[in-house]
Amino acid sequence: MKKIAMIPARYAATRFPAKLMQMLGDKTVILHTYNNTVATHLFDEVMVVTDSEIIFNEIINNGGKAVMSIKEHESGSDRIAEAIADMDVDIVVNVQGDEPFVQKEPLEKLLQVFEDDTVQVASLMQVLHEEKYIADPNYVKVAVDKNMNSLMFSRSPIPYHRDKNITPVYYEHIGVYAFRKQALLNFTAWPMTPLEAAEKIECLRYLENGISLKMIVTEYMGVEIDTPEDLVRAAKLL
Repeated sequence: MKKIAMIPARYAATRFPAKLMQMLGDKTVILHTYNNTVATHLFDEVMVVTDSEIIFNEIINNGGKAVMSIKEHESGSDRIAEAIADMDVDIVVNVQGDEPFVQKEPLEKLLQVFEDDTVQVASLMQVLHEEKYIADPNYVKVAVDKNMNSLMFSRSPIPYHRDKNITPVYYEHIGVYAFRKQALLNFTAWPMTPLEAAEKIECLRYLENGISLKMIVTEYMGVEIDTPEDLVRAAKLL
């Protein structure tokens, strides 16, 4: 199977504009993400796909590969689908540009699930322990069935903790996806769905069209840069 990693990168992020060009140590956030994805040696190709000449130049000028989007897109998946439409590829991994601590092991586990021909889309999650993050809408939560297939994604805490005699497990959805090429192209052909529009969580479009995501638990993915506070946490971690 030919496997590629695509890193969608918008400059004008809603919650934290220009977050991908913020310095984290001696490199920008997007360059950390790109370099760490390449360093896994899991992919035939790694490429940033962006709407920004600033981000494009940041990657190209540091020896990386990048492509400019032609159209405007609502989601990273749409942006990637445009870029890979005419490429000869089997599995596409979407590594979010704001995940500077990309590591090999979680991505390797993600790719392995496609040995099962029934898996169309897969993604990562990690256990959330702190109440403040469970309640934070910037942290997308996911509920899964016994086979680790996604049931629902939400910015609200799911499940709701009504029975105080039990301790539910809360999973944070990590925005790293893997798709079979045709599943991704199908995604872009579907209109935005009601839950997706309400929550602003793109993978809900798959659920609302009857496709579950195979979820893989990872122990550690570092800090996703969504806010200035996250950048401070990431700097401490670095």
